[in-house]
Amino acid sequence: MQPLCHEDESSALLQFKHGFVLDKFASVDPSAYPKFESWKLNGSTNDCCSWDGVECDHNTGRVIGLDLSSSFLHGSINSSSSLFNLVHLRRLNLADNDFNSSQIPTRIGSLSRLRSLNLSDSALSGQIPLEISSLSKLVFLDLSRNTRTYSDDSVLKLEKPSLRDLVQNLTDLKVLNLREVNMSSKVPSVLSNRSSLTHLNLQSCLLNGEFPMAIFHLPNLQSLNIGENEDLTGYLPEFHHSSHLKRLRVWMTSFSGALPSSIGNLESLIVLDLYDCNFSGTIPESVGNLTDLSFLDIGSNKLVGRIPSWLGNLTGLIVLNLARNQLHGMIPSSISQLEDLLVLNLHVNNLSGKVELDIFLKLPHLTWLQLSDNNLTVLATNSTNVTLPKFTVLGLSSCNLREFPDFLRVQNELEYLYFSNNQIHGQIPLWFWNITKENMQVVELHRNFLTGFEQSPDLIPWQSLIYLNLGFNRLQGSLPVPPPSTANYRVAHNLLSGEISPSICHNRSLSELDLSYNNLNGNIPQCLANSSEALLVFDLRSNNFHGIIPQTFAKGIKVIDLSENQLHGQVPTSLANCTMLQTLVLGNNHIEDTFPFLLGALPDLQVLILRSNKFHGVIENPEINLAFPKLRIIDLSQNRFSGNLPSNYFKNWNAMKMVELGKSTYMQADVSSEKVSGNYSYSITIAQKGTQRVYEKIQSAFVVIDLSNNKFSGDIPESLGSLRGLQVLNISNNNLTGAIPSSFASMTALESLDLSRNVLSGKIPQQLIQLTFLAVLNISHNHLTGRIPRGKQFDTFENSSYDGNPGLCGVPLSTSCENPKPSPPPLHSSQKDETGFTSGIYWMVIFMGYGSGLIVGLVIGTTLTQRYHQWFVETFGKGKKKIQKEQKRKERRN
Repeated sequence: MQPLCHEDESSALLQFKHGFVLDKFASVDPSAYPKFESWKLNGSTNDCCSWDGVECDHNTGRVIGLDLSSSFLHGSINSSSSLFNLVHLRRLNLADNDFNSSQIPTRIGSLSRLRSLNLSDSALSGQIPLEISSLSKLVFLDLSRNTRTYSDDSVLKLEKPSLRDLVQNLTDLKVLNLREVNMSSKVPSVLSNRSSLTHLNLQSCLLNGEFPMAIFHLPNLQSLNIGENEDLTGYLPEFHHSSHLKRLRVWMTSFSGALPSSIGNLESLIVLDLYDCNFSGTIPESVGNLTDLSFLDIGSNKLVGRIPSWLGNLTGLIVLNLARNQLHGMIPSSISQLEDLLVLNLHVNNLSGKVELDIFLKLPHLTWLQLSDNNLTVLATNSTNVTLPKFTVLGLSSCNLREFPDFLRVQNELEYLYFSNNQIHGQIPLWFWNITKENMQVVELHRNFLTGFEQSPDLIPWQSLIYLNLGFNRLQGSLPVPPPSTANYRVAHNLLSGEISPSICHNRSLSELDLSYNNLNGNIPQCLANSSEALLVFDLRSNNFHGIIPQTFAKGIKVIDLSENQLHGQVPTSLANCTMLQTLVLGNNHIEDTFPFLLGALPDLQVLILRSNKFHGVIENPEINLAFPKLRIIDLSQNRFSGNLPSNYFKNWNAMKMVELGKSTYMQADVSSEKVSGNYSYSITIAQKGTQRVYEKIQSAFVVIDLSNNKFSGDIPESLGSLRGLQVLNISNNNLTGAIPSSFASMTALESLDLSRNVLSGKIPQQLIQLTFLAVLNISHNHLTGRIPRGKQFDTFENSSYDGNPGLCGVPLSTSCENPKPSPPPLHSSQKDETGFTSGIYWMVIFMGYGSGLIVGLVIGTTLTQRYHQWFVETFGKGKKKIQKEQKRKERRN
């Protein structure tokens, strides 16, 4: 008869129980239940050896095992816990509870008999104590998945002591699972000596350096997971037939090199996960030897060549992912033999040829089919047989489809549908809205030739919809209202018309709304811009909206683009509360306001475009906290701003002072939702070379100032030259005077400089030849004098760069600097009117016959002084006498 539980241990267990409360949210396992509830000292239950989760030694009655995993425990644990009085414990499992970010108590070292310790998924944090390394009898150690939040303070760490310190005495380990333990270190070579290891899991541990190759050859190793360590390098070794590996996961690391043909020797392999690494070369034909394989994921690598036809041997395969490589050729027909296949993902490769969709529709269990973004022509079937597989994911984007396949009519479990960039013409059929009303979450139909709706739904009926993209079609009619669940709604570049229904404001989930480039009109509903607290992107550009801008926006909004409409009124002052705003584009409207200086306090504002409105007045000096610290692109052109250029702002635009040449990242807003990851790429229109250029993507290093076509006056401030990262500068068509600052030579990233149609004088600074990236220069129609600099980029500019500056000389002009034309005296800036012409001086073209030729001259009105007259007649050479006579006649008349 087994001895009864010892009283001191039953007391310790009850004391341990009373240190926690039961919380059904403390455990995530659906089979969890409160094991504590059976623990009582009452009659027949006095014996703790009969309590749920308690294991006693048959000979001594001592508690040797305690399994309270998934027991809804919530509370803290520390070294004073009575748990550590159970010194005979051999097995301790407290997994899947909530210990409230407690540290693992150092007193754990007192349980010296422990052979198995499982503290996984229990919200523990802090440094793993060195005392665990003293548990030399441990065979099983699992401290994984304790990260329940992303705070650094709630992460389990293994830094001091290190992984090497932890395992140096644990010579009998068979299972070591430290997934999501923050190590930030290399993998110690000591693990190569743990010949008893069968399972090693170091997933997502911030490992770095090169992975020790010898670990792959541990004689008893069955499972190795080192995935999600992006800085961990290495390559796959030559494998031997003697290997017992069943699961090999190296995904999302920096492993590289070729896949060895000897991988076919791993005949016990069930899982091979090499997703998102840097592997190159071809897929070895020997993969066909892995007949036990059920999971094969080598997607997102740099693999080339054809898909092996021995794949047909892998009849137990459930998941096959070869997506995002550079594979070419046809899809082998042998794939149709994989009758157990659930997931087939081949998208984003260079696969080509015609593919009968029937070969996939014959796979009875297939729920995920992704063929998008290849060079395939998919021939759709007209079959609607009820035995067709029920897809949850169907991707046929860029597959040259010309119509919606009929088999879609019977798909009632679809969640993700990708049909973009095809040749589908005509209307969206009525039955299309009726498929999977309850399940549909993501629909992509953009970049087709859809013209409308067979029956336009007032409310799109997919009640679980998260993402809908109908953009770049030819849709006409009114705007369909997405269901309240929708986070991303894109219908840009269509022909939709009419007003926006206010019912769209009922959507509280919306994070991205892109209605740009349509014919929508009426007022923008005031409720629309703040209907959802999640709203990040609000893009209504290039429509026919009128009225005023919505007065309140979601505080977390990042992008607002209302350009190219007919909006009037003022810029809402409430935008100063949108502290995450990165892009504000209001260009080409009828907004009448002064400069919105309050926006200068926004810490993340990078793009501000107010072009072609009725802004006016002087841009006053900023307050110290209203200086636009991250501004990279500003366009105030074609307004009525006056006064001096805002020199004090230039001093504070720190983001423009950084040179980031070669940076290839693009400005994007993360619009990911719970089930969909995605980005919204910023696009803007900038005037360059006299034309409007659309930038569909904006490089993060792009820096632009356009203050052209205003009424700015005075000198160009030297502080403008401090903006070393500036790439485009346009201050043309103003009333600016004085010289070109030599400080412009500091703007070493400058690619386009337009100072034309001002009243600038003096010489072109020789230092500007240092601007080696300068591709566009326009300083025409000023009063500049002297020799044009030579060398580097200045040797590439044509005459048009210097037109209207008769005082300039030298190449590329025909005027020699030895015999220059006299320069006209500078005009005072106050003499310019709103059109940019000089008031009081009247210029008109006259034609005078002279011999057999034609002289084109300019008659100058009554305010012309003798100095202008002298310049004029000398300039026109042979015709000066005729002009003088005509001038005398005019003076006599006056």
